[in-house]
Amino acid sequence: MSEKVIGILGGMGPEATLDCFSKIIQNTPASKDQEHLRIIIDSNPKVPDRTPAIIGDGQSPVPAIVKGCQTLERAGADFIIIPCVSAHFFLDQIQEQSALPILSVIDAIAETIARDYPQIKAVVLMATTGTVKGQKFQKRLAEDGRTTIVPDEHDQSRIMEAIYDIKNAQPKRFRADITADLITAAERLISQKPNGARGIIAGCTEIPLALRQKHLSVPYFDALTILARAAILKAGLTPVALK
Repeated sequence: MSEKVIGILGGMGPEATLDCFSKIIQNTPASKDQEHLRIIIDSNPKVPDRTPAIIGDGQSPVPAIVKGCQTLERAGADFIIIPCVSAHFFLDQIQEQSALPILSVIDAIAETIARDYPQIKAVVLMATTGTVKGQKFQKRLAEDGRTTIVPDEHDQSRIMEAIYDIKNAQPKRFRADITADLITAAERLISQKPNGARGIIAGCTEIPLALRQKHLSVPYFDALTILARAAILKAGLTPVALK
């Protein structure tokens, strides 16, 4: 089977797009340049903020994202990934207007949990307020019989603040302080009774830039790593074994 060309529709945000590209490279079984996959990136940070569009009266990001899909199609991509989880709230609308298939990060995460951690029945979702309130993750995980634990209003506010600080090229605090806030929120959610979670989903592509498996005592499902590996597989290669 010939390899497929990956189209990355990025810019939401730019650093997460860079991290996604890096994780595709790191997870590709290549020993030289020519063994890597061809990747086309359209990084458009001008796409309207997804959370206001989901929970309020913010401008819809769909037209800008569809335009990006069309750009990737003309450039030669065979399929598309979007390293922004909140954008997946609009995935059905986008896919209806895109000639290229779009790989769902929500499906990829749900399938990863079901395959690798079938014993986990409750997971924490750390994500933007738009993703949490949009309910796409909760509904998808429920299809597999899993409960999703979401933050209370206080912790959700802290998570959103952390996400926007990560997006900020000149934040008012150090990345280590952002990480500390995310760890505190995660630990509080893990300890909830009687439905204490046995896993955490980094359901926003900014979160893995500050929070990693080494910070947590339960399995951590990094949306970007999972999306990168799913893209490699769809492109026709087997991702390298996880260490």
